[in-house]
Amino acid sequence: MAVVESGTVSRAAELLRISQPAASKLIQDLEADTGLQLFERESGRLVPTGRGMRLYEEVERIFGGVRQLARAVDAIRREEHGHLLIGAMPALSGPFITRVVAGFKERHRDVFVSIEARSSQFLTEAVLLRRVDLALVISGLEHSSVQVERVKCPPAVVALPQGHRLSDLSELSPIDLKDEPFIAFAPTGTMRSKVDAAFERFGLRPNIAIEATTAPNVAELVAAGLGVTVADPLALEHVAGRIISRPFTPVIDFEYVLICPIRARNSDLVADFAAEVHAAAKTPKLTA
Repeated sequence: MAVVESGTVSRAAELLRISQPAASKLIQDLEADTGLQLFERESGRLVPTGRGMRLYEEVERIFGGVRQLARAVDAIRREEHGHLLIGAMPALSGPFITRVVAGFKERHRDVFVSIEARSSQFLTEAVLLRRVDLALVISGLEHSSVQVERVKCPPAVVALPQGHRLSDLSELSPIDLKDEPFIAFAPTGTMRSKVDAAFERFGLRPNIAIEATTAPNVAELVAAGLGVTVADPLALEHVAGRIISRPFTPVIDFEYVLICPIRARNSDLVADFAAEVHAAAKTPKLTA
């Protein structure tokens, strides 16, 4: 296998940490034991024959089965201590979910946690199919096989680039932002509709300069100094220290949803992880 994969006897010898003559002797012994010519010499190099490649493929298949068995054994060992499959929408899959996992692992050091960052729709389907133990999404699913918990978040804030002139104000309203280049979420997004409604209460519209579909994109555009935005503070955590946040009036409330299968496996662990989500949601990590 080493000769086929590395291309030369000398490289194969290096991989096996033996001398080149010893590697050549192993090839000769294998051909003698099998009664097959496994290699031909072309331009000073050993090239596997058709029979040699067939033997290589069979050995690779066997070793592949051994590796798969080792992975299965590892998975079984993990199950002894617990194994959680967690889904998180991309907006919360960075620093926020990291804080949640860190708090959870303080109490459950031996539990194996897998995080999958996907869209709310994908994760909702994964919960229905019981491929995910718990998912943090933007909207809940009314289904007899799914349990739903609402996650109360702090109100939306205004995100400003560092050094922005409006950072001297203690809170900001649509009147303060009406002339500022505005980084908006896509028109179909929940936050976009809430922000537009807040501006409409003052008879205004945001001065939209750029639209982006995800919270990380919006936050990075603000951090780059391209405009301001109004967003959920949890979704802005990955740019903490690179933006300034201020309270926004009128207040925009925002919720996420935790969904899990009814009678989920590892239900105690799921409940503890959910408790960490609720606790972390109360304390966003942003620079004031």
